[in-house]
Amino acid sequence: MAKTIVVKQIGSPIRRPAIQRQTLIGLGLNKMHKTRELEDTPAVRGMVNKIPHLVEIIEERG
Repeated sequence: MAKTIVVKQIGSPIRRPAIQRQTLIGLGLNKMHKTRELEDTPAVRGMVNKIPHLVEIIEERG
């Protein structure tokens, strides 16, 4: 079973650079307080680390 993380959007992309908005969309997030369960890969971790002020990791599974 692959390891997964649950990511929640806690910040708004309004008045943020376009690259940060695109990173949110890449994670599958677009509205406040939405959560997604994503595979725990270096690529996903890197995306989360790029926008720590907009998302938080709620839970790590696996």
